[in-house]
Amino acid sequence: MTIRILLIDDHTLFRSGIRALLQRQADFEIVDEAADGVEGIKRAKQHRPDVILLDLNMPGLSGLEALQLLVEDLPDSAVIVLTVSEEAEELATALRSGARGYLLKNIETEALTSAIRRAAAGEPVISEAMTAKLVQQFRAPAPAPVRHDDTAKLTAREREIVHGLTRGESNKEIARDLGVAESTVKIHVQNILKKLNLASRVQVAVYAVERGLTEAG
Repeated sequence: MTIRILLIDDHTLFRSGIRALLQRQADFEIVDEAADGVEGIKRAKQHRPDVILLDLNMPGLSGLEALQLLVEDLPDSAVIVLTVSEEAEELATALRSGARGYLLKNIETEALTSAIRRAAAGEPVISEAMTAKLVQQFRAPAPAPVRHDDTAKLTAREREIVHGLTRGESNKEIARDLGVAESTVKIHVQNILKKLNLASRVQVAVYAVERGLTEAG
């Protein structure tokens, strides 16, 4: 299946480089590109892409502002923030706003193409260095108190899967760690979303880290 991609970044040379790189992939199609958030939203609504690569620091409408509008108007499009910012606060804000992923612009080509495919399949994608910062962001100065009325709904197995989600693992990786079928993990993830009234795996990870649920069991 072809993954349709929209690029939103104010740097022309960067967009050209990313376009050239991604067009080498047989299953990728660059449907359009935009140099600012306003134009990006317009073209996103026009093309309804599978994946949107979004820069944070742009003139006019910021990337975070554009992100909120994109998630609201195009819930089926996976928005991946692709930025130079390593600020944990911006990472946390992006994930809370509904971003499917947060990647740094120094990412390797193979890692980027893999992340796009995973995001298109519904999985969260976060640069490894930023995952550690996410945990630190929510742990400082101390873990938020556990809301027993919510977490008590989770079974022991579901808690183990939540632990995997906080590490940014895919369903396949969680299944391998737990010695279960990947399809079983998918079912558990859906049950977790329903029980916690959350919309995405990324939100589950954020929820868990905020409440100190970073250990299995």
